Amino acid sequence: MNRRCLALIASGALAGLAAVPAAAADATAKFVTADGSDAGSAELTATGSGVLISAEVTGLPADSWVAFHIHETGTCDPATGFKSAGGHFNPLGAQHGLLAEGGPHAGDMPNQYVGADGVLHAQVLDPFVTLVDGDTDVRGLAIVIHDGTDDYVSQPSGDAGNRIACAVIE
Repeated sequence: MNRRCLALIASGALAGLAAVPAAAADATAKFVTADGSDAGSAELTATGSGVLISAEVTGLPADSWVAFHIHETGTCDPATGFKSAGGHFNPLGAQHGLLAEGGPHAGDMPNQYVGADGVLHAQVLDPFVTLVDGDTDVRGLAIVIHDGTDDYVSQPSGDAGNRIACAVIE
């Protein structure tokens, strides 16, 4: 397993921290569910090590792990099951998956846990993206939550299931 992959997996440890102080958000995203309902938001903050994504999303499957990715298109159309968001953000043409040789995609992030109340509280550092103009800038792209877990190896998207929430990064 490569260092980039280990750094991203280790960043998943941030997901359970409730009181991590953060700087003002550099970008925001508003989630909607497959029925078009408002479902929460995310704040994205540039760091020297990537982008910290702090999210709170409601209406998700209770007591479950869900896949959490950045997708290549900033369109969240519930009528298409959020297929309008395209595939995973992959500006370098890498293989999908945190455990795949030649991976991961820049938009691949660790699975996140949804509590008994159906609310996801997450803080994830994605070291492969930025909020600065260029190939790795995620402004205008989408964050997508799937109803299953990413297996971290299946191509092209980890066999993560249906897309159940989506947010455009602004």
